[in-house]
Amino acid sequence: MSTPASDAPQEAHVESAGAFDIRTFIGTLIGLFGLLVLAMGIFDFTDAESAKTGGINANLWAGIVMVVVGVAFIVWARVKPIRILVQPNEPGADEDKDLSAVE
Repeated sequence: MSTPASDAPQEAHVESAGAFDIRTFIGTLIGLFGLLVLAMGIFDFTDAESAKTGGINANLWAGIVMVVVGVAFIVWARVKPIRILVQPNEPGADEDKDLSAVE
């Protein structure tokens, strides 16, 4: 008699962190904030702001740098993903434990 597929022992395998990689979150947030700052630099650069910064559009350059850094984080997460070794539980690990003896 053969054993069902669900009772067959599972072997360890490697998975990547994927969307749960912290570099993905950091890159996305920096990139989104960079887009907002970049938009402010493109559409809302006034003479008063130009006088404050000596004629340099600080929002434009900061936004460009933030978008580049955000893209770099996401590329880094894709090129070199975090790998996790996934192993099956030991026998009985999913069973309820009797905690009445613990005092």
